[in-house]
Amino acid sequence: MIYVFLADGFEEIEALVPVDLLRRAEIAVSTVGIGSKKIRGSHGIEVICDFEAEEVSPNNDLVGIILPGGMPGTKTLGNTATVHDFIDYCAQNHLLIAAICAAPSILGKKGLLEGKRAVCFPSFEKDLLNAIIAYGYVCTDDNFITAKGAGSSIEFALEIVRYFKGDREARRLRDSIQCPPSY
Repeated sequence: MIYVFLADGFEEIEALVPVDLLRRAEIAVSTVGIGSKKIRGSHGIEVICDFEAEEVSPNNDLVGIILPGGMPGTKTLGNTATVHDFIDYCAQNHLLIAAICAAPSILGKKGLLEGKRAVCFPSFEKDLLNAIIAYGYVCTDDNFITAKGAGSSIEFALEIVRYFKGDREARRLRDSIQCPPSY
């Protein structure tokens, strides 16, 4: 199972595009609300999450997490013990940790991106402590996938699909949604 953590003020595209594309690729993914099952995005779209944070814990079924950006959603995620528990569990067990926009800053502040290539929304690069700031919109380094922002949400999601199911499935999915090739 992959958990996508949502807090009020999350960036809707950055969270829901990965959920949609992972489900199309038949990869188990669930949304987890911080503080409630009903979470309101940064543009006023309300989402009913599959779980509240208190209902989940890291276990053997976990294969990764996704942290969307948006404000103040990213700040809330960064201040939530459950999110840190999942990040730590994934880091210790070499599971996928994917973050987009402002959310890679959470990983950077924890020192997890030290010596790794990563990207984020440009104003948050200072928080990617000792990371190697990469070029492009999506970056994979080992079990970390980072992306710059809402505009890279499809590429971010396809990279997560590629991580779990390979190039062929990512290409098949890209073709099935009529997404042009990346440049």
